[in-house]
Amino acid sequence: MVVRVAQRVLSGVATARVVVAADDLSIVQACSDHGIESVLTRTDHASGSDRLAEATQILGLPDDSVVVNVQGDEPLIDPNLALAVADQLVQHPQAAMGTAAHALDNLADFLNPNVVKVVLDAKGLALYFSRAPIAWWRDGFAGELRSLPDPAPLRHVGIYSYRVGFLRSFPTLSQAPLEATEALEQLRALWHGYRIAVHVSPNSHGAGVDTPDDLARVRRMLSAAGTTYVR
Repeated sequence: MVVRVAQRVLSGVATARVVVAADDLSIVQACSDHGIESVLTRTDHASGSDRLAEATQILGLPDDSVVVNVQGDEPLIDPNLALAVADQLVQHPQAAMGTAAHALDNLADFLNPNVVKVVLDAKGLALYFSRAPIAWWRDGFAGELRSLPDPAPLRHVGIYSYRVGFLRSFPTLSQAPLEATEALEQLRALWHGYRIAVHVSPNSHGAGVDTPDDLARVRRMLSAAGTTYVR
């Protein structure tokens, strides 16, 4: 699946350097077998951002460069989204990170803890991320829940952009209590006062793979579309 994600990004951002930050030699070997560049990082990182920080050191990237972290469980990610998320750091110089979201259109996803939600301020900066259904309307517990609140809540898409200088400082930040509670690494940045700019896409994006059922569903979708996938 990690190889598939890398191939997907390369298909739309051919001029970018795509590198897999792996924590196991089997992943490095799989990438090598399919012509994907990779680096081997430590196995004890607390989050993907910590791992990416080590990767930027291995690759020798300058502090003023921008990197985009596409998570390895997003095989249906839109490659153009990487460019849009990177552009958030140009549009919002006060932000240390960028990410993406889109409006939810069904109640099941809103209530699913594996679907992360985000709420924004007036400038498009994140106020909070949660596995809980947010934003929640006052009368949401009154009677049987049948529909989404209005305006539609936003689903967070697992893709991030960083300025390398900030990214390298990220592992030195203490883990936030909220980060531990929600198991969401981006809450560490918010808790320490850093801002995260959010690109709101008009379209929904392919669901990530969080469970074996998700993986089976994605494989069916790719097969139906006549697209091969890497086993």
